[in-house]
Amino acid sequence: MTKITAAVAGASGYAGGEVLRLLLAHPDVEIGALTAASSAGSALGGHHPHLLPLADRILQPTTAETLSGHGVVFLGLPHGQSGAVAAELGDDVLVIDCGADFRLQSAEEWVEFYGGEHAGTWPYGLPELIVGGLRQREQLRGVNRIAVPGCNVTAITLGIQPAVAAGLVEATDLVAVLANGFSGAGKAPKTNLMAAEGLGAASAYGVGGVHRHVPEIMQNLRLAGADDVTISFTPTLVPMARGILATTTARLAPGVDIDTVRAAYDAAYGDEPFIHLLPEGQWPTTAATLGANTAQLQVAIDRRANRLVVVTAIDNLVKGTAGAAIQSMNLALGLPEATGLTTIGVAP
Repeated sequence: MTKITAAVAGASGYAGGEVLRLLLAHPDVEIGALTAASSAGSALGGHHPHLLPLADRILQPTTAETLSGHGVVFLGLPHGQSGAVAAELGDDVLVIDCGADFRLQSAEEWVEFYGGEHAGTWPYGLPELIVGGLRQREQLRGVNRIAVPGCNVTAITLGIQPAVAAGLVEATDLVAVLANGFSGAGKAPKTNLMAAEGLGAASAYGVGGVHRHVPEIMQNLRLAGADDVTISFTPTLVPMARGILATTTARLAPGVDIDTVRAAYDAAYGDEPFIHLLPEGQWPTTAATLGANTAQLQVAIDRRANRLVVVTAIDNLVKGTAGAAIQSMNLALGLPEATGLTTIGVAP
């Protein structure tokens, strides 16, 4: 078959670079234009020296003219910038936004958590999301616009949604604490992201319900079947380059035991190629998902607290961003969903 040409806007950033790394292994894609803003005119290898096949490619300015003529355009732009670029691209191109511009259904929540004007809502690129007993992948087939989820959102949603959908927990009593790799914060030159500040340290951020991923998590769990959602979500930066380890707990509904919980998770994920409930006694680690489009889960019941505990590990740049983008692209284009993606991590 003729290969699909793909352009990547924001190619010098972490998300754009990870999209390119995965596309290099995709048998049906040919990489086209690579664009950037302040980095335009420089070679990609100066930003991503690990992408050797593309190292000599020169980054072009991000314009509709440069991005047009491709079958797929990935947008790895700062929040608030994708809307204007996407508006100049026609319906004949599949546009996949790795930012937040089109994730939220509520314009009011966008204004509250992001500020500025809400650009709209696109089909949501989390194929495994439970929606009314079905899966979000059915809403991605044949579309020409896709909004990739937030990485923290993916870890929490995949971890707790089977229990929410099955009515095993109280969705109004959720607590999630995440350990996050620094790449999730992007390449911005901020003091708290410097090696001198981060190495040997762990620090919380977005504390007190103000993190921008909160309304997206709530939106997903309402789609999964919750009448209402209340979540206390606290992310922490830990000294690793990539990865998320999410520990999510919820108050159990009466009479729920561990066999019921595991049965619900087996039913939800038994046929999912990228989500794995580990054997009892084995716990997820970020190392096992490094470089893979995989989510590893484990469940337990804390009887003293009457709470379900779910631990989820993902690579924030793969299953949390670029892998989800390509998985969704495959569905939109009618390709096998797993094309170009691996479940094999890099460890130790």
